[in-house]
Amino acid sequence: MSTTSSIRFPQVEEKLGLGLGMDLPWDEEMGFVRRVEGKDTISEKMVKFFNQYHGQFNYLFIAYQPKNRNRLNAQEYFEAYDALFAAVPNLKARAFHQTILNMGAMEEYDKSLIIQFTNQLIERYDLKWIVEDLGLWSVGGKTVPFPLPPLMTLEGLKACIRNIREYQENLIAPLSIEFAGFTEGTNFFIGEMDAYEYFRIIAEETNSPVTIDIGHILSYQWLCGRTGERMFEGLEKLPYEYCFEFHLSGCQIINGKFRDLHHGVLLDEQIDLLSYMLPRCPNAKAVTYEDPKYTNEGILIPKSQRNYQRMREVVEKWAKQ
Repeated sequence: MSTTSSIRFPQVEEKLGLGLGMDLPWDEEMGFVRRVEGKDTISEKMVKFFNQYHGQFNYLFIAYQPKNRNRLNAQEYFEAYDALFAAVPNLKARAFHQTILNMGAMEEYDKSLIIQFTNQLIERYDLKWIVEDLGLWSVGGKTVPFPLPPLMTLEGLKACIRNIREYQENLIAPLSIEFAGFTEGTNFFIGEMDAYEYFRIIAEETNSPVTIDIGHILSYQWLCGRTGERMFEGLEKLPYEYCFEFHLSGCQIINGKFRDLHHGVLLDEQIDLLSYMLPRCPNAKAVTYEDPKYTNEGILIPKSQRNYQRMREVVEKWAKQ
C-alpha cells in the first residue's frame, strides 16, 4: 500500500477550486481557427465566453485535438495555444488532457514522439499535470470512435501498469489517471474485473494521482444496475486518497440509458455525487467543468445554468474548508 507522500501529485500547494476543461476542435465556432495567412488563433465566440466568465474559473486544461493527422509537431500548435492562454490570463494553473497516451494498449510500441511532443507543451506552457482517460484510444495503430475501457482482465491490468510507468518515467509533469467511461451503447468492455477495484490497484501499483470523472462513475453505476437509491453502492472501493481532480461534463438519461454527451448540462446526480465524494478525497485540489456550451454572446446555454450554479456552490464551500 502506498503512502500519501509517495503519490506523484502535481505541485499545487492550495486548492485550485473550480476550473475549466475544453475540448477544442479546429475550424469550428467553439475551437481553434486555422489561418493560411496570419497566426492561428481562437474563435470570437470563445473570446466572448472568456470575457463573460472572467474570474469564475481558476485553472484551465485543454484536450488535445490533432491539427494534422499525419505528423506530430508541437510547434504547429504554439500559435493557437498561445492565443488561448493569452485570452485567459492570471490562471492559478494550466493542464493538458492528452488523448494519444493510449494507456490501455496491449501491444508495445515506440512512444518517444508522443513523449517528446507532450514535454514540449509542458515546458512552453508550464503545465502542472497531464490527464487522460484510462483506456484504449487506438488499437493496432487505428483510432477508435470513442475511447474504450481497457481490458478488464489481469493481462489488461498489467498492460495499463506497464504503460503508465513508462509515461511516468519520461513525462516531466505528473500524470493523473482518469477513470474510464463505460457508457452502454457507445462503447463496450471485455473482462470481468470490477472497475473500481481495477482502478484502485492501478493507483496503488503506480503511485499515480487519479481523476474521477463523475459522468464516468455514473456510466458504470448505470451499467451495473445501480441507479436511484443504489447510486452510492460500491463507491467505497474507489481510491479516494489518490484523487487529485474531479471532472463534470454534460450527461443525460435517455430511455433509461446513461449518455455521456458533453453537452454542457449537468445531471442532479452529478452534483449529488460531487457533494458525496469531495469530502472523502483528502488530497483533491481541483474540480473541472468540462466542455461548457454557450451562446453566440458567450453566455452558458439556459439549460446548463441551474446545475452550473449548484456545482459552483459545492466547490466554493469545499474550497474554503
